[in-house]
Amino acid sequence: MIGRSASGRELPESRESLWLLVAAPLVWTAHFLLAYCTAAIWCAKAAGPDAPLGPVRLAVAGYTVVALVLIAWVGREGWKRHSLGRAEVPHDEDTPEDRHRFLGFATLLLAGLSGVAVVYEALAAVFVETCW
Repeated sequence: MIGRSASGRELPESRESLWLLVAAPLVWTAHFLLAYCTAAIWCAKAAGPDAPLGPVRLAVAGYTVVALVLIAWVGREGWKRHSLGRAEVPHDEDTPEDRHRFLGFATLLLAGLSGVAVVYEALAAVFVETCW
């Protein structure tokens, strides 16, 4: 009966792993690496020290849009899991439904944190004008 609700129906989490929980922070990490590696390679190889960051800004803008769309999708999935059935916060009962809701809530919060972090990373490309 692991992964079954009190009503006997099987919850989706019984067939899934915890990858959705860490998906938004992984997208955040990928965005960070892509943005800063792009800027570092542009400044070291393609342009001089006083070169403008125009192409880097466009690349970071593209990375940011893709990252925010992926994080929004993860957040939506977390919200759907969090709002399963009718339950009040906190989800601290020892039931499969509350575990499912808690994982959805944690996923939603991590997606929100990751979204804010991606926006802050992208602001570096907005305010920095040259490689130096």
